[in-house]
Amino acid sequence: MAMFNLVALIALVAVVSAETSDEKRILGQRYKSGKNPSYSIQLGPRPYYLVQSMKDSPLKTQLTQCANTKKRFKKSFLSVSHRGAPLMFPEHTLHGLEIAARMGADLIEADVTFTKDRELVVRHAQCDLHTTTDVLLRPELAAKCSRNWTGPSPAPAPKCCTSDFTLAEVKTMCAKMDAADSRATTREGYVNGGVASWRTTLYGRECPRVPTHKEYIQKVKEYGAKFVPEMKTPEIPMPYNDSGIIFTQTDYAQKVVDEYIEANIDPSIVYLQSFLWSDVIYWSTKTDFKNTCALEGTYDAYNWSKDAIKAWLKPLKDAGVPVLAPPTLLLANRTSANATIEVSNYASVALEMGFKIVTWSFERDGPLQQGGGFYNTGLFADRDGFNYEFLDFMVKKANITGIFSDWPATVTFYANCMGLGLGM
Repeated sequence: MAMFNLVALIALVAVVSAETSDEKRILGQRYKSGKNPSYSIQLGPRPYYLVQSMKDSPLKTQLTQCANTKKRFKKSFLSVSHRGAPLMFPEHTLHGLEIAARMGADLIEADVTFTKDRELVVRHAQCDLHTTTDVLLRPELAAKCSRNWTGPSPAPAPKCCTSDFTLAEVKTMCAKMDAADSRATTREGYVNGGVASWRTTLYGRECPRVPTHKEYIQKVKEYGAKFVPEMKTPEIPMPYNDSGIIFTQTDYAQKVVDEYIEANIDPSIVYLQSFLWSDVIYWSTKTDFKNTCALEGTYDAYNWSKDAIKAWLKPLKDAGVPVLAPPTLLLANRTSANATIEVSNYASVALEMGFKIVTWSFERDGPLQQGGGFYNTGLFADRDGFNYEFLDFMVKKANITGIFSDWPATVTFYANCMGLGLGM
């Protein structure tokens, strides 16, 4: 197999990265991402730590040589920011998005949901404000939550949704590392506790705000990157009815698109995604935004026969959806640490049907010495350096076009060493 279909990837990058910064400034021209000489890519120590952690192999030798000789790095289409840079920064904040861009992510994700007054804001889920902001520490706002905090488990967990608040109210909240301590006996303990030992609260102390979708668009434009908005599945009944104003699922999907049209963004650099395939099919068939991405949320599909998987994906193919985004479970599970990693039937069928694959989420599970978690199921990783073995397999065997990462610098380093999808 050719190395992850490099020709196809280069062609795709060429389509969406052709125009220069000078061309972007022409009055009335749609914005298309391209070169941006106003900042340099900064990777920091983590990629080099991971290379040192690897077992001896030809890949380690290659990456070590790259680490010792490469002086300048470029952004890469392979490197997709997942929620900003949440390995260390509060997710979905403008600062986190900026850090991701500076680490060379050429595609920047934002999860998009809506407020009580139907304004679009960036949060991982419609109802996660109780773990991603300080809303519960603001009594006048906490009282408006769908379910306020009443005490430690087994008391019902609080539930605070963006749709519980107006945009003005959401803008008063401080975003924080996504965590909570369900055993805490005080609100402060619940809100400030539960942070994983391998994450940090260091970069959330100056009250980062919850961005609007429009603010996200402007920040990505500033860094000359591409857009990956994910329309979140509503956690309240749809259509949404507030004060007699009806907001349907289609209205929601169209509003996401409309904000790119309003900002004069070229559709070719917007990769709209959703777990609700009806949203993706709507964009693909009813709008000019054709670079749609169907997120796979049916994990049992990895164990289906090839014929069953092909039938499952056929509606997307018929609608012209070009990108499929399954989790990293698209690899077949190994039965032991010494067993060969294999590509699952799901990945094989998706490639045979002509889908490009963007997978999620890299470095989401924490230190691999601890066994990892959901995203590393069955991989029998015993050291952090296995991340690069895993990434190399995904690129060369699973033929991925991009990978969402909680720390984009890790992927950017690999992509530069391999010459993959490079932009600036």
